[in-house]
Amino acid sequence: MNTIGRIQHKGQVTIPTAVRRQAGLTKGDLVDFAFERGKIVMTPKLMIDRSAFPTADGEYTPAQRRIIDARLAKADADIKAGRVSKAFSDHGEFVAALDREAARLSVRKPKRRAK
Repeated sequence: MNTIGRIQHKGQVTIPTAVRRQAGLTKGDLVDFAFERGKIVMTPKLMIDRSAFPTADGEYTPAQRRIIDARLAKADADIKAGRVSKAFSDHGEFVAALDREAARLSVRKPKRRAK
């Protein structure tokens, strides 16, 4: 998809919505700019939240541990309630199951005609 934009005051350019959506960009995301072979290349950058990792001694903080324990408890409850995905023997079986589910969801009921 090619879209034309205009450079505004202070070099600002609006990234078109469709392009932002395709790139998975949202407000506040960081991007890296580079000039390569006559083109400006913009690459989304993922920042790592170091607070989500254990401390230097390998231990989680009490707050981190509570979050982890809550997520594990939810996962256990889902498993016990039968809310789990089927295990697939290979990627082909998985893709076939996705295709079947997509076909099932795409079936539409006919619309009633207004009288």
